[in-house]
Amino acid sequence: MGWKHLVIAILTGAGASSLSAQPAPRASWPSASEPLFAARDLTAPGTFSRNAEGPEFTRTGRLFVVNCERDGTVCEVHPDGRVEVVGSLEGESVANAIREASDGTLLLADYKGHNILRLDVESRRVSVATHEPNFNQPNDLALASGDVLYASDPDWKHGTGRIWRINPAGQAVIVSEVMGTTNGLALSPDGRLLYVAESVQRKIWVFRVTTDGHLAMRRLFAEFPDYGLDGIKCDTEGRLYVTRYGKGTVAVLAPSGALVREVELPGKNVSNIVFGGPDGRTAFVTFQDRGNVGWFFIDVPGR
Repeated sequence: MGWKHLVIAILTGAGASSLSAQPAPRASWPSASEPLFAARDLTAPGTFSRNAEGPEFTRTGRLFVVNCERDGTVCEVHPDGRVEVVGSLEGESVANAIREASDGTLLLADYKGHNILRLDVESRRVSVATHEPNFNQPNDLALASGDVLYASDPDWKHGTGRIWRINPAGQAVIVSEVMGTTNGLALSPDGRLLYVAESVQRKIWVFRVTTDGHLAMRRLFAEFPDYGLDGIKCDTEGRLYVTRYGKGTVAVLAPSGALVREVELPGKNVSNIVFGGPDGRTAFVTFQDRGNVGWFFIDVPGR
């Protein structure tokens, strides 16, 4: 899609009239401050490919995003907006989502290679955690306790999708099969609910997670009349943040499914969101039309 959009000043100080006027590089992530829900750029436009996706903020305070400069990379975004490649995937593999496992490695949804990959950031070694030939193309990931992984698996050509459950040993089973184009996944704060966004159908479903990790009692949580849905995340109060692909907003939904607010963004094709910062009150978003990462402060910590 082609979109025209307003480019706002980036935090690195680009455009300053002199070197002395530029702010010093930021060494650490700031705590949330006013104004809330006011989005701006973190990295310069064009620092990522048009597949900018999968932000993850780790327990050690590091932000990782896939596909900077070119597809097939995993990159660290620093607080001053610098972007550094920390991993390269082999062959035609391209990641679409990142989750941090309990051992600190990064789990990657490789939508081209039918894999869940594992990246050790320190050694930069990439290994295969799960290879499932029956994957359509693993898209988004949600990590439950005990390193149990849920993966959305859309079939864009046929407008259908599935949800897989992957145990720590890498064994994958289908836990929901008859769905639309499954995309964003998010667990509730207590881990008892799994939200699933269907991009083309513009619906969000919620499942009860059973004690054995399967999904039950599916019900419609929310539905939108226009634009697409991509990544979703919950905050600690159970509100759901939904990236509205093509509209350039993040919709915030109450636990009831009612719309609380929409956050206006500097890019239209917003693909995913994650919470981080020292107090959990920074939302990081990826833009595919602008090829960069933005951020805004929120009022309640993210899950």
